[in-house]
Amino acid sequence: MTGREVAEAAQLACLLEASAPKPGNVSPGRHFADARYEHFLASAVAIGEPLAGAAERPLGETIRRAVDATSRWTSSNTNLGIALLLVPLARAAGVRPQRRADSSLQILRTAVREVLESTTVDDAKNVYAAIRLARPGGLGQTGEQDVAAEPTVTLLEAMRLAADRDGIAREYATAFETTFAVGAPALRAARAAGLFWDDAVVETFLTILAAAPDTHIVRRGGAEAAAEVSNRARAVLDAGGVRSSQGRRALDAMDLALRDAANTANPGTAADLTAAAILVELLDGGWNADGSR
Repeated sequence: MTGREVAEAAQLACLLEASAPKPGNVSPGRHFADARYEHFLASAVAIGEPLAGAAERPLGETIRRAVDATSRWTSSNTNLGIALLLVPLARAAGVRPQRRADSSLQILRTAVREVLESTTVDDAKNVYAAIRLARPGGLGQTGEQDVAAEPTVTLLEAMRLAADRDGIAREYATAFETTFAVGAPALRAARAAGLFWDDAVVETFLTILAAAPDTHIVRRGGAEAAAEVSNRARAVLDAGGVRSSQGRRALDAMDLALRDAANTANPGTAADLTAAAILVELLDGGWNADGSR
């Protein structure tokens, strides 16, 4: 795929993720006080140009450019986590070898691992600048390599230090384990079962959320609240999720329960991981609106 094609796939991944009615998140007709659905649409458009050149420039610079481009359209943090996840995938898609005995997903994940292992201190500096620009809620302070200061380690090393408390950092530390081992397989299975993209994305989101507590909720509402939301996601899936009337009622009730003025129960990390899973599926040729591959 060309850089432009990879960028288009990334933009589409953002649009599909934002448009699906995931509980506790912004979607059509379901807004937050500080971020509306149209802000996420604008953000999806904004990252196109930076991601088109992801294979030609350093990882951290592309992440910073993506967040800076987004900031010209919205003052809310709409896609920091998404940029942190999609840029390594986009860069890997542009540099992965064309012929190898592995499956296409194995090739992509190997390329992702190589991209992450080659990060530098300058990459970390650019990402820290992007994080400060986006001003994510509930970030707090840490004792080592805090984002308020300048990093002295590579981006991958910095992410490893944060992996126990942040789901995005954990993806860097594990070569995108949740994306490749949980999210992408769930999305592929949902599509193969005939679900259209909106339902398939919601099912993927619930599967990711059920697999581990959302660290965005942990930061804002605490570990107990995050565990309860994951339990609720499992209960919705057990009730049939998007595939049954009972599951859809449970899904609506979950969405209502997760909404408050401060968005403390917003599963934002699961939403970001869902976007990454969508991009993986698109990069692997999984786009077809009728539910087939």
